[in-house]
Amino acid sequence: MKLLSVVIPCYNSQDYMKNCIESLLLARDDIELIIVNDGSVDQTAEIADNYANMEPSKIKVIHQQNGGHGQAINTGLKHATGLYFKVVDSDDWIDTRAYLRILDTLSGLIGRKQYIDLLISNFVYEKEGAKHKKVMKYTGTLPQDTIFTWDDVGDFRKGQYLMMHSLIYRTQLLKEMQLKLPSHTFYVDNLYVYQPLTRVEEMYYLDVDFYRYFIGRDDQSVNEKVMINRIDQQLKVNKLMVDYIDLDSIKNMKLQSYLFHQLEIVTTISSILLIRSRKKENLQKKKELLQYIKQSDKKLYRKLRYGFLGQLTNLPSWFGRQISMGVYRVSRRIFGYN
Repeated sequence: MKLLSVVIPCYNSQDYMKNCIESLLLARDDIELIIVNDGSVDQTAEIADNYANMEPSKIKVIHQQNGGHGQAINTGLKHATGLYFKVVDSDDWIDTRAYLRILDTLSGLIGRKQYIDLLISNFVYEKEGAKHKKVMKYTGTLPQDTIFTWDDVGDFRKGQYLMMHSLIYRTQLLKEMQLKLPSHTFYVDNLYVYQPLTRVEEMYYLDVDFYRYFIGRDDQSVNEKVMINRIDQQLKVNKLMVDYIDLDSIKNMKLQSYLFHQLEIVTTISSILLIRSRKKENLQKKKELLQYIKQSDKKLYRKLRYGFLGQLTNLPSWFGRQISMGVYRVSRRIFGYN
C-alpha cells in the first residue's frame, strides 16, 4: 500500500500538466500519481501515457469520457491505494521541500500507529502579474505540529478558510462516506471540502507553503467573468451545501461554527457574482437563492441573511449594490483571489 495517492484531473491540459507532474515525482516508492484524462481532445492523453511508461510503479493513467472535475476526482478516489488522498489540479504545482515534510510527517505518524483523518497545510496564490504572493495560512487558528481535534481549533478569521488545496484526507474516510461529487459541474471543490469535514475527528497542521495555486488564465474556471457565465453551477453547488448538512445536528460547536463559516463564504461569493453581473435576471436569482435557503432552514437563513456578510450583500438599491461591489474589490486585493 502506498502512503499517498495524488489525483491529477486533466482536461486539455497539454500546455501545463508536465510542470504539475514533474513537481510531484520524487525518488521514493511510497507515492502514486493517478492522472485522470477527462475526455481531452488535445495531447493530454499521450503526455499522460508517456509518463506512465517512464514511471509505471508510480503513475497510473485512467482515460474516461468527459465528466468534469468532480467525476475525475471520483474516478481517482476509486483507483487510489494510498493511505492518504490529495487532489492537485493540472495547472497547479507543489513545493518540493514542503512535499517532503508532509510525506515524512505522515510516515512518522503511521509509524506510531497514529492515523489522522486530515492533514492541513498552507497554499499560495500564484496570481499572474501579482508582485506579492498571498499565502493562506492557519497559524493562530490551528495548533501546529501536533494531533488535535475540533475542540482545539480557534476562530477562523474572515477571509481565512479551508480549500481543497489545503487538505490531505485519509483515503478510507472518503471511501467509507462514499464521497461522490456531481459530474459536469464546476466549483465542486467546495463540496470536496465541506462534506467530509463532518467525519473528520483527528487533524494535524503543518505550517508549510505546500500547494501553489495558479490563477490568472482567461479561460480558468475561477476567472470572474467565467464564474458569472457559469453562475448556475455556482448556485447548484451552493444549494447542495445547504442541503447536505443540518448544522443544528452537528454536536461539536467548533465544527458547526466552521461549517457555517464555509457556507457563509460560498453564499457571499454567489451573491456578489450575481450583483457583479449587472443583469436583472441574476438579481432575481439572488432573491431565489435566499428564498431557497429560507425554505430549507429558517434558522440558517436568518444567520446568513442578517449576519455581517449577509447584510453587506443585501444592501437596498443601486447605491447599496455599489457599496457591496466596492467591499468585494477591496477584499479581493487583500486576500489575493481572482
